[in-house]
Amino acid sequence: MLNTTTTQYLGEFKKRFIRYSVSLALLFLTLFYYAKPLYSVFARPILAYLPQHSSLIATEIAAPLITPLKLAWLLALLLSIPIGLYQLWQFIAPALYQRERYHLWPFILSSVILCYAGMLFAYFVVLPLLFQFFSRQLPQGVQFMPDISRYLDFCTQLFVCFGLAFEIPLIILLLVKLGITTPQQLRALRHYIIIGAFTLGMLLTPPDVMSQCLLALPMWLLFEIGILISSKSKS
Repeated sequence: MLNTTTTQYLGEFKKRFIRYSVSLALLFLTLFYYAKPLYSVFARPILAYLPQHSSLIATEIAAPLITPLKLAWLLALLLSIPIGLYQLWQFIAPALYQRERYHLWPFILSSVILCYAGMLFAYFVVLPLLFQFFSRQLPQGVQFMPDISRYLDFCTQLFVCFGLAFEIPLIILLLVKLGITTPQQLRALRHYIIIGAFTLGMLLTPPDVMSQCLLALPMWLLFEIGILISSKSKS
């Protein structure tokens, strides 16, 4: 049988999980009500570079309904991250020492901010550059009319990649703080990191050179920023 302490922990976890689930459901319902306008905003990066008399299309019967609904769900998950982390923090914080709380909370907050920053960078910088590039490579006689669900999948993949890539400085800082590596050792690995960044760019992004470079170059730059920050934290 479960002891009293375990029962209390399970009850507290259940309470936090229910609060997060209710918040997620409310966010989803709110966003679903505005799903069509939200998709119009979401599609702006590609609509700005579609040829004249061209538009996005839906090639599946249920796509006009399912795709905006899927976007609303993804946005609800994204916007609920701080709520989920807060509920998780409220659950684990009583078991932590004051010093552990002091170091862990800024790390969690920074990781969320960097993730959002990476996705915003993808939306405002990467997507316009990509679609401008794609529109100029269109062969003669071919009409560019992307499918709305394929566009959502393409952007989601890029957002995840850039959201994770922007965590690199924080990961480097954490590794240095834990004594796993040093800024000097990381500098010695710079050539391998550059090769690895372009390899990951090739594996994670859609199969075109532009997408690969737009992910690999920021990853390299973020690696250098991580080294700089970790060097200053050690001094």
